[in-house]
Amino acid sequence: MGIVNVTPDSFSDGGLFVETAAAVAHGRRLLAEGADILDVGGESTRPGATRPLVEEELARVVPVVEALAGDGAVVSVDTMRSEVARAAVAAGAAVVNDVSGGLADPAILDVVAESGATYVAMHWRGHADRMQDLASYDEPGGVVAAVVRELSERASAALAAGIPADRLVLDPGLGFAKTADHNWALVAGLDRLHALGHPLLVGGSRKSFLGSLLRGADGSPRAVGERESASTALTLLLAQRGVWAIRVHDVRASADALAVLERLEQEHP
Repeated sequence: MGIVNVTPDSFSDGGLFVETAAAVAHGRRLLAEGADILDVGGESTRPGATRPLVEEELARVVPVVEALAGDGAVVSVDTMRSEVARAAVAAGAAVVNDVSGGLADPAILDVVAESGATYVAMHWRGHADRMQDLASYDEPGGVVAAVVRELSERASAALAAGIPADRLVLDPGLGFAKTADHNWALVAGLDRLHALGHPLLVGGSRKSFLGSLLRGADGSPRAVGERESASTALTLLLAQRGVWAIRVHDVRASADALAVLERLEQEHP
């Protein structure tokens, strides 16, 4: 899943593709590099980000979705808002990637159920301006048990709204109300998330837990633009653990790594 951020303030590439033409051209490059799905988002969810107006998000997202879907791409819309989900699906989006899992706007579940789109429900505890204050997992089993329980609740809500089980995908939400240690525990505990019975989407590309892993000699985290090798290594790990899709910024690096893995598995299934 290639990331198309149509935002001025995303943590990795905010502002690079905020104009429609630049975002469409970027999406086309990602397709040429091997993306299976293009995830188009108009709201930054980096820690501390403020939300755009609904009208702003619609103006950013819908023209890009329409253009890329018109090219024949499988397009996902990255939104928490039912209004944006409805408009994006009408413009050709086949997937609604909701980082709030229906908590920010419960009406989004009805919109998806009526639309026939695939729904991705991510683990989420609050908006970007306060989510890191919610990174506490004191129950027995820690973060993995909590995320399994809370995602199970979101899956039940999606199914109750009429979204078929075969159109429901779950995402553990790396970096959302999570410390670096929480993120690593979730990657290690993917088997427990698989046990919920739905495909998994995981997005760890260039995130801060990779930067903190790769600290320099002075103790400072590796800069966002210098985390790609670790992101590619994470792609391979996630693929070997059977996730449905891996959300990445650098599609070519991940696609090349997966080609190597696929060729090796032809020799040793």
